[in-house]
Amino acid sequence: MEENFSLKKYNTFAIDANAKYFESLSDFAQLTTLQNLPDFRSNRLILGGGSNILLTQDFEGIVLNNNLRGIEVVKEHGEDIYVKALAGEVWHEFVLHCISNEWAGIENLSLIPGKIGASPMQNIGAYGVELKDVFYELEAWNIEKEQIEVFDKNQCQFGYRESIFKNSYKNKYIILSVTFKLSKTPNVNVSYGAIEEVLKTMEVANPGIREVSDAVITIRSSKLPNPAEIGNAGSFFKNPVIENYRVAELKKTYPKMPSYPVDENLTKIPAGWLIDQAGWKGKTFGDYGVHKNQALVLVNYGGASGNDIRNLAAEIQQDILDKYGIQINTEVNFI
Repeated sequence: MEENFSLKKYNTFAIDANAKYFESLSDFAQLTTLQNLPDFRSNRLILGGGSNILLTQDFEGIVLNNNLRGIEVVKEHGEDIYVKALAGEVWHEFVLHCISNEWAGIENLSLIPGKIGASPMQNIGAYGVELKDVFYELEAWNIEKEQIEVFDKNQCQFGYRESIFKNSYKNKYIILSVTFKLSKTPNVNVSYGAIEEVLKTMEVANPGIREVSDAVITIRSSKLPNPAEIGNAGSFFKNPVIENYRVAELKKTYPKMPSYPVDENLTKIPAGWLIDQAGWKGKTFGDYGVHKNQALVLVNYGGASGNDIRNLAAEIQQDILDKYGIQINTEVNFI
């Protein structure tokens, strides 16, 4: 176990903060040993790819980097194939592995940063697909009971970038593996965003899962900065969901405001549009700011602290609330 360990390379914002203790989890047997450490029971942080956190201070406890690796087919039934991936597998590498084996279902989720273990926690989603759409079950370590438990889709209580592991079970479990229900017969989804347009540019008339993935990678690469080059955590804010009557009122003043019905009572408004229209897109404040191509993305150009980013986020939230009467919440977790 490392002491006074720098986490700069372990969070995609590249915030320079230290962990009192740091351990890499590569074997299930380590969990039993860790359970006996007082710091592990009282003050721990489970870290995957570090792509959805903002470190605002040094961590005065144990940081456990989930590095469990392995992918296997656990069963097949007709056109369905059930693929189990351990929590330390890199998400995008897993997507490419599935595509190379012609297992369909997660191609729209290409190039999302992070590891497998965070995918159900956040119920990650992009371009018309969410993790819950392909989720079968997961294994998680119950820290209090010191045992592995299995959760199905209903037990995970998935919502928009939400799950039970972000709410009532927060800090009570360590996700060890996720099993996905994929398909041997592709049913591609190209209706969301600019996928169809990019496929036309690529001169692809009948796309398969690889072509859809290539299109998504092209779109994401054009809009989102590479964390290896500019510190960021992808989309910093969730898209707000508000009542339909409020949308109708807002459109009297902002007729071009995009909106997407969620159900008969609620509508989703793109947070990026709100932030862009409020004039934040591309603004810089020394070592940090809002990305020039995507208003949802806050960036660390080098040397910014976690509190710099947090304060900027709070200013944006307050401005959106003042201008539109809409509360936008963060997708990134503050540590």
